[in-house]
Amino acid sequence: MPRRVPARPVAAVLAAVGIVAGVLVGGPGLESVPGCGTSGDLYPSQTARDWVSYADHVVVASPTREQETNRRTYRKGSVAYAMDRLVSFRTDSRLWSRSSPRHAIGSDFDMVAPGWQVYRSSGTRVAQPATDAPRLEVGHTYLLALRWREGGWVVLGEGGSVPFDDGTGDQGEWCGRVLSKEDVAEGERFSRHDDHSLEKAVFGQNEQAVKRILDNAAHDGAGSD
Repeated sequence: MPRRVPARPVAAVLAAVGIVAGVLVGGPGLESVPGCGTSGDLYPSQTARDWVSYADHVVVASPTREQETNRRTYRKGSVAYAMDRLVSFRTDSRLWSRSSPRHAIGSDFDMVAPGWQVYRSSGTRVAQPATDAPRLEVGHTYLLALRWREGGWVVLGEGGSVPFDDGTGDQGEWCGRVLSKEDVAEGERFSRHDDHSLEKAVFGQNEQAVKRILDNAAHDGAGSD
């Protein structure tokens, strides 16, 4: 598989410091979390137009707890077993909703996120990061483009989840690493100049700025599926 060219600031700074994101072995549950699995984004997720076209809600949310789910045991290979995480979120604020969402968003919700894999020989448990996306960890806050799919919430794709610690765009956990605004600003040096992602647009911005970006995209006639 060809190496992806970092397009957005956070992906660029991770590439610059040499972080390589992994992909879990097997497991259909992982195809419903940001950047995991081998099938790519479930829906377009990079721009504000994508978000208001394909999401049901855009929220600021914080994980409050997690538990193991979708455990898979392997008879062969270096990995003995792997599991996803069922992460419970608190909805801190709702910034945008489509006029007729597929499902209402409550004060809290659950979503499957990347979990762990345990190696057969050593018993070592390794956190599995999401590809070019936050891992969604307790103690951090995120800006999420959520869609109701097959009875549960998913983010649109790798671009549908943005670090949002302290109410600031692109500040917080990404691929298991905690990045500051300064880290992401450094990533701007390596990102593509034609990057029109929402992640780049909300860099250093607060909730009200994000809401304006989304409202403008909806007003400009973004379609809905």
